Amino acid sequence: MAGTVRHITFDSHDAARTAEFWAAALGFEVLGEPSEAFAVVGGSAMPEGHPILMFSRVPEGKTVKNRVHLDVEIEGSVQDEVARLEALGATRLEGKDEWNHQWTIMADPEGNEFCVSGPPQR
Repeated sequence: MAGTVRHITFDSHDAARTAEFWAAALGFEVLGEPSEAFAVVGGSAMPEGHPILMFSRVPEGKTVKNRVHLDVEIEGSVQDEVARLEALGATRLEGKDEWNHQWTIMADPEGNEFCVSGPPQR
């Protein structure tokens, strides 16, 4: 039997704050009653089949590079999107241009890495 990814869970110090960032970044909603300990992002704007994002408080801080990360593909200008995400609290880490594709590596306010890119170049 095959499984289905229903949730992607982020460790964080402040679940509500991290959920607010991701809801704003992706155009989704913080659902229910978020707290520093637990929060969920989803809502009607989330495409069907998209996993819900969950945020859970943990005592330890992030110490090494993520082994798994989100790749956020956008339609418009990557530079404009990176600037918008920085205004929301993200940090630009590095730009990449490899394999006929360009993307920017960023970190959310908790330090979790993610990538932002446009559609693949053909």
